[in-house]
Amino acid sequence: MKYLLTTFMLFSLLGFAEFSFAESSTTAAETATLANPVTAAVDVISAIASAATPTPSANKGDTAWMMIATVLVILMVIPGLALFYGGMVRAKNMLSVLMQVFVIFSLMALLWAIYGYSIAFTEGNAFFGGISKLFLKGITPDSLAATFSKGVYVPEYIYVAFQLTFAAITPALIVGAFAERVKFSAVLLFTVLWFTFSYLPMAHMVWYWTGPDAYTDASAAEAATATAGFLFQKGALDFAGGTVVHINAGIAGLMGCLLIGKRIGYGKESLAPHSVTMTMIGASLLWVGWFGFNVGSNLEANGLAALVFVNTLLASAAATLAWIGAEWLLRGKPSMLGGASGAIAGLVAITPACGWAGPMGAIFLGLVAGAVCFWAVTMLKSALGYDDSLDAFGVHGIGGIIGALGTGIVANPSLGGTGVWDYVTNGVAEYSMIGQLTSQAWGVGVCIIWSGVVSFIAYKIVDMAIGLRVSEEIERVGLDVSEHGETAYHI
Repeated sequence: MKYLLTTFMLFSLLGFAEFSFAESSTTAAETATLANPVTAAVDVISAIASAATPTPSANKGDTAWMMIATVLVILMVIPGLALFYGGMVRAKNMLSVLMQVFVIFSLMALLWAIYGYSIAFTEGNAFFGGISKLFLKGITPDSLAATFSKGVYVPEYIYVAFQLTFAAITPALIVGAFAERVKFSAVLLFTVLWFTFSYLPMAHMVWYWTGPDAYTDASAAEAATATAGFLFQKGALDFAGGTVVHINAGIAGLMGCLLIGKRIGYGKESLAPHSVTMTMIGASLLWVGWFGFNVGSNLEANGLAALVFVNTLLASAAATLAWIGAEWLLRGKPSMLGGASGAIAGLVAITPACGWAGPMGAIFLGLVAGAVCFWAVTMLKSALGYDDSLDAFGVHGIGGIIGALGTGIVANPSLGGTGVWDYVTNGVAEYSMIGQLTSQAWGVGVCIIWSGVVSFIAYKIVDMAIGLRVSEEIERVGLDVSEHGETAYHI
């Protein structure tokens, strides 16, 4: 009992002391307010403003989705693209293609972290970014990257990783154009040069901007746009890489075909795919992974992401049917290789438009891409006589051009598109189809010229330095044994 009374008295004294301290503090605060009412008012207003403007933080749902999307794009490259391409070459060159895609991915990952991200996604001039984030300097777990909604962010590290996968798959697409005849060392050296002087500038020109929060009024929007990439300033729309990835790689592939020359026996002996089964598996993995590629490019898990998902699905399905339909009509039989190629053509075409088209617009693009890309890899290639081994230009170059120009049509709100968002008025801007088609033409034209010139110079440098093409003897034996000392199959 004595212990309880002592404890009660102790707590009573502490409570009295706290009350006295609070009272004296309040009195002091009141005195300060009376002494300087203006300062006190400013302090109150500042406190209210701070409470009304929360500290920016990453959205956990969007962050989780971006991690999944990044893994899906990795699935596209290894094993997706590797198997898609690998199945289309002869058995003696299967491992060479797998090796090229696998090692290009690894090489680009390191170059992206060392200097690629900084050049592509920091402020510099209209064509190249700066060097402020070389070696990912200054990026921490608390660093944020803007999305396409004001006040919504994701961790910059996941944005770095997501964009890394785009930088890795793009040069890997090129190898399909000159497969079965180029030195492994030449592939790697060309990739480094082309990545540095073609991919990075195109990524900066199309995708670099300061983010939506800078667009508070007309003058602020003008100032922010002035720091953006050249084609962003021109108003070119490319949601997930029609120009940056597909046209860029397709033109580089075409240039390689023309400079390196045809495979031995091209047009005279069978160069048929050794495993259409592998190609079908690769195409399926590409299709699945492409949802990360396109939907992840929205950077947020919201209603627009759902639209991108539907568009990606429908365009590829439509292109598959269009390709095999054209093939069936002109050749008498629909092929699995045609179906797989058609699916990829549809995915390529919808890539730049996936965030602006409506579902019917996506189907339209898929149907056009499937039929036109079939024509490109059969009639056009035959007429011009170039040896695009795995149709990198015919599918990615032509499909990318269709998608980039078609974006200007299907984005029109009157045709079911979403239109273009105006961050100043926070609403859909008035849409001009002619104006947008002009902007899209700027994107296509600049990409063709830029990639063509850089690719030509890079091929010439590699050829003079180490030589591009393997010897006739090595080509006949196959690159697997000659270049890598192993074979894909032991039968």
